[in-house]
Amino acid sequence: MTAGTGPWPALPSLPDPATEAVLAGPLLPELAHAFGGPFHFLLPDAFDTNLRAMQDALTSAGVDGFVYFAKKANKAAVFVERAAAGGAGVDVASAGELREALGHGVRGEHLVVTGPAKDTALLRLAVQQGALIAVDALDELDALLGIALTGRVRPARVLLRCLPPQQPHSRFGMTEAELATATDRCVQAGDAIRMEGFSFHLSGYALQPRADLAAHLTDLCLKARTQGLEASRISIGGGLPISYTDADSWHTFLTRHHSRHYHAGKTFRTGDFYPYHSPNAGPRALAALLTTHPEGHGRPLADLLKDAGVILLLEPGRALLDRAGATVVRVQGVKDRDGYQLLTVDGTSLSLSEQWFNSEYLPDPHLLPREPDSPAGLFPASVGAATCLESDMLTWRKVGFARRPRTGDLLVYPNTAGYQMDSNESPFHDLALPPKVVIDHTDRRRPRWRLDRHFT
Repeated sequence: MTAGTGPWPALPSLPDPATEAVLAGPLLPELAHAFGGPFHFLLPDAFDTNLRAMQDALTSAGVDGFVYFAKKANKAAVFVERAAAGGAGVDVASAGELREALGHGVRGEHLVVTGPAKDTALLRLAVQQGALIAVDALDELDALLGIALTGRVRPARVLLRCLPPQQPHSRFGMTEAELATATDRCVQAGDAIRMEGFSFHLSGYALQPRADLAAHLTDLCLKARTQGLEASRISIGGGLPISYTDADSWHTFLTRHHSRHYHAGKTFRTGDFYPYHSPNAGPRALAALLTTHPEGHGRPLADLLKDAGVILLLEPGRALLDRAGATVVRVQGVKDRDGYQLLTVDGTSLSLSEQWFNSEYLPDPHLLPREPDSPAGLFPASVGAATCLESDMLTWRKVGFARRPRTGDLLVYPNTAGYQMDSNESPFHDLALPPKVVIDHTDRRRPRWRLDRHFT
């Protein structure tokens, strides 16, 4: 049962038949009874659909490219398995993530290792497995060169990470002068280093800055080739937005939301919210990026890449996980406040990561009443966690439910697979981490489920 309309601005999630089928059946109450606490359910078929659409966008533009799933967006093993089966790679940033990816079927050469100041053990493992390494600094390149020269098993495959001129105060990447020095060192390293190109990551979701920087790195590849380096690819990182709600709902929310719509008069800056609607989302954002004309160029980015013979790498996380899962909590207590209810559930806001970035996870949760006679109407409620922290709120906003929430009801937060589920989960109060349940719809008579096979 979705939230209703009224004086409280609603933010309904976009229709999703797979999620709606799960909500309509008996599975979630059964799982809530079995686990006795909060849990996440995963819909890996959505991951497959998103990955194919991303690959199709590259093919339609005539661009040679490769997609890496950013593993940090969700720890579940099933998404790594689906990436391997779908012809994609995995973006990892630790030895643990690298081993997980290998253990679930990803070939070493289909891994890209990102992140700053990588330790020696991670670098050595990456070289041994033939992974592509995004080098963040000159000292990291020197460490990698030492490993490659010592091991002599295979060359170290590297991208040189650029400090975006649009974000000059970022702690990641190398300046233009450092990139030039790094390029020279790669030349001097000979066969020990296989310099395959350049990479960047940009905050935010604007397409034009990405197109501009991608064109610049394409030019750097052409220059590096004159020095005898391979320089055949660039990585644009992630940052492809997804839409959680429709344009009208998002616009209405932004224009109407006010501190009175939140428990305790909580305030949020509009600019701190994720853009819950985007006119170009997921694969459409990639297609739009490829048709964008970089500044100073009279042609779209796709043409620049094709003419230069540069392979486009991208590392989406959220965009591959759109509609690929949801989070389920049970109402443990209900308090009446001044015109609204304050619900306490058995989960914590650590399972909804936006709450821990001075923001709020805004899509309306679905209410699944335990009893069919739950009173109908419009019942605003905020949602708190079963912890001793005043600030531990899953939803500060007063959501208008179409049924009166009662103890024992379930709340389902939609579309949480991308970054929300476990970026910040913690066994606070010695509470168990919510398990992840993989729901398989191959048997059309009823959904089948299993626990995810994450090693740790």
